[in-house]
Amino acid sequence: MLYWLTLLSDGGDFFNLFRYITFRAGGAFLTALIFGFLFGKPLIAVLRRKQGKGQPIRNDGPAGHFAKAGTPTMGGLLIVGALLTSTLLWARLDNPFIWIVLFVTMSFAAIGFMDDYAKVSKQTTAGVPGRVRLLLGLAIAAVAAFWAAQYHPEALQNRLALPVFKDTLINLGYLFVPFSIIVIVGAANAVNLTDGLDGLAIMPVMIAAGTLGVIAYAVGRVDFTEYLDVHYVPGTGEILIFTAGIFGGGLGFLWYNAPPAAVFMGDTGSLALGGALGAIAVATKHEIVLAIVGGLFVVEALSVIIQVLYFKKTGKRVFLMAPIHHHYEKKGWAESTIVIRFWIISLILAMIGLATLKVR
Repeated sequence: MLYWLTLLSDGGDFFNLFRYITFRAGGAFLTALIFGFLFGKPLIAVLRRKQGKGQPIRNDGPAGHFAKAGTPTMGGLLIVGALLTSTLLWARLDNPFIWIVLFVTMSFAAIGFMDDYAKVSKQTTAGVPGRVRLLLGLAIAAVAAFWAAQYHPEALQNRLALPVFKDTLINLGYLFVPFSIIVIVGAANAVNLTDGLDGLAIMPVMIAAGTLGVIAYAVGRVDFTEYLDVHYVPGTGEILIFTAGIFGGGLGFLWYNAPPAAVFMGDTGSLALGGALGAIAVATKHEIVLAIVGGLFVVEALSVIIQVLYFKKTGKRVFLMAPIHHHYEKKGWAESTIVIRFWIISLILAMIGLATLKVR
């Protein structure tokens, strides 16, 4: 919205700064961060008062988690609120990619909110039935995928771009939308599965978002794409502002989610942020790179899939408990050790993801 202040500029004054994506990204980061610090405590107080017993704790979970009983959930509202405010304030609202990622983020946040509300109101870990969540997620992702395809350059429409190999494009045709649905819904649920320890999910989300934001900025500039040997997707540069909002809002949330957590993200935050990562990847034609940058989320999701399939076939378990972060808890690792090591892994994967921009 503040971009329109450029109409007051003569080309060499303060208002001219609002033309620059990097300046507005910095503004979005600070806005989201301040939002988190300002509204964090009041929101937590309201959630604690409304929820009473807080988020239900799994009976079959690690013993150390019972000490967390009474901690309120739905803290994702703080992140989503900060992200929405900063994006609407600093991004160009005539950019379709901004509306696509906002649509996915807010829609998945609504699904997560319904799930969290069902859990705390009924004091059960069940929440909204899985089929309902899945069907809603599939519908949202389908709309976003079709929408994004309309704004991709003709040479890239309905095609899968491979990292490093710019000249290799796989024409998915009608399969592009189903493929994109898998990317968006898969990312949303993978982040949701990762959100099991204090601070575990939010930092890898911030790292992945920051990495995808840099990629979106590069992909949206024709001069950068020529040098970095990647495909040019006009308009994606504005997504940097959105990811800056994720980073700022994430830091504001982490202030209260750091061990011992005063509030949990809940499905409200994890589904929204995971969906956002998936939508950014689809918009920028970097779906494969998301699997690298968000490799931690992929491993968490695969650990659950492997555990379920193997148990159904043999009656035995591969891991002591899934998702895999609980496996290490069962092995006796301290929660802080798991969280920090997983952060390190996420940072390494982000560097590998960025390296795909220029490999020769």
